Amino acid sequence: MQLLIELQYNPNLLFFQKSFQADELLFEAQEHYQKQSYRNRCHILTPQGVQPLSIPVVKGNRKTLITQLEIDYSQRWRDNHWRTIQSAYGNAPFFEYYSDYIKDIYDREPAKLWDLNMDLFKLFAKFLKLNKPIHLTQTYVETYEEPVLDWRGKLHPKKEPDILRLPPYRQVFGKQFASNLSILDLLFNLGPEASIYLQNSAAFC
Repeated sequence: MQLLIELQYNPNLLFFQKSFQADELLFEAQEHYQKQSYRNRCHILTPQGVQPLSIPVVKGNRKTLITQLEIDYSQRWRDNHWRTIQSAYGNAPFFEYYSDYIKDIYDREPAKLWDLNMDLFKLFAKFLKLNKPIHLTQTYVETYEEPVLDWRGKLHPKKEPDILRLPPYRQVFGKQFASNLSILDLLFNLGPEASIYLQNSAAFC
């Protein structure tokens, strides 16, 4: 099965759970930018609860090709994001294990959102030992048939799907489990066990 999905910023757990179930990954590279989506935002768990982190973009509109969308570095989002991540996960068991590698990508300041997201995805895939062939769409196709599983738009901050379920794992804050956060939450809390969790969680579908 080939999973077709949009490239996201610090993708959530359902993104990676579905990626483990696929034989190949097909990232949608011919779509136009969509506001208020996971393309430029993620959710992490802080002492105040679940908090979104959103990357500001330059001239983000419906006519902008996603691979050409530029990040707005005139705003201090990079420092704010990393400070928030560090505050949320600095005491997590595996923060020091992964943090320098992740911060290095932020420090490169890639001009385009696509490049930042791709660099982060490849790093997470390495951490998780997610060894899947990756392809990019060459043209935009409205409807796909098997063996392509079209998950474009399935994951959205305002309409989480009921298709997959996630079992609880230990988290830094809160008595109630916060489900489907960014992969950062899982990695910093479970470390090398994160890949096992994602593969085994398919049983909860």
